[in-house]
Amino acid sequence: MRHVFQYIIVALLFFVAACGPSEEDLARKKMEQAKNLLVQQDTSKALSIMDSIPGLYPKAMYSVNAAKNLSNEVRFEVLQRKESELDTAKVRITELEKNFVKEKTEFDRYTQYIHKRQTFQRAWDRSYIQVHLDERGDLYLSSNYHGENWLDHTGLRVYDSGEDAKTDTIPIGSPDNHRSDFMEAKWEKVSYRNGKDNGVIEFIAQHVDRNLKAVFLGKEYYYIILETYDKEAVRDALALSKAIKAKTQLEKEISSLQKKLNIQ
Repeated sequence: MRHVFQYIIVALLFFVAACGPSEEDLARKKMEQAKNLLVQQDTSKALSIMDSIPGLYPKAMYSVNAAKNLSNEVRFEVLQRKESELDTAKVRITELEKNFVKEKTEFDRYTQYIHKRQTFQRAWDRSYIQVHLDERGDLYLSSNYHGENWLDHTGLRVYDSGEDAKTDTIPIGSPDNHRSDFMEAKWEKVSYRNGKDNGVIEFIAQHVDRNLKAVFLGKEYYYIILETYDKEAVRDALALSKAIKAKTQLEKEISSLQKKLNIQ
């Protein structure tokens, strides 16, 4: 009697399992989720769900094929859009590059973009804010002082009408705090790399039309009014930096899509 009871329990379990949703049913639900996400324009998540269906429900042949076909269709549409965006980025870069000269010395690992209004010949004997950009799109700012006395400056504040932005402090002795002198002239150059401009680049780029002032912060303060062409140099460099980085990202995304679509 006991064995009969166990047999009945096992049979009931199989019956319940057989009455549950099939892999095809479960896969269809996943496909509906993916389609709803596509309607909501959440393409990335929709593709992730469709890509998971073959692994989760290998017996659901209809839904597996449907998922593969739809994901390929979506990826092809995304690829076309990305290629169009890449063309736009390239045109943007070509236009912005007209404001710069390219230079790569023996000390440079990457080609540098020097704004035409901030070349050494135009700027060596003045105090100003300089923008630095390389072929990867890496961007940073420096404050350059030229005068008769040492400032020992370690930072920079740019301001106008109660609004301002201030860099991080770059201490004396840091590799990014340089100084030199010749005869009666003193030079100090402080570089604010890796985000240490603390928003000053964006502040200048957004307010090119304003009468921005800057103060070099150190043992002594030194004030300048930013020249229009220096503000424009920062704006142009920031725009070019964003365009270069967008191009690089788009090229990676396009390459990934081509591999998934088996496009050589």
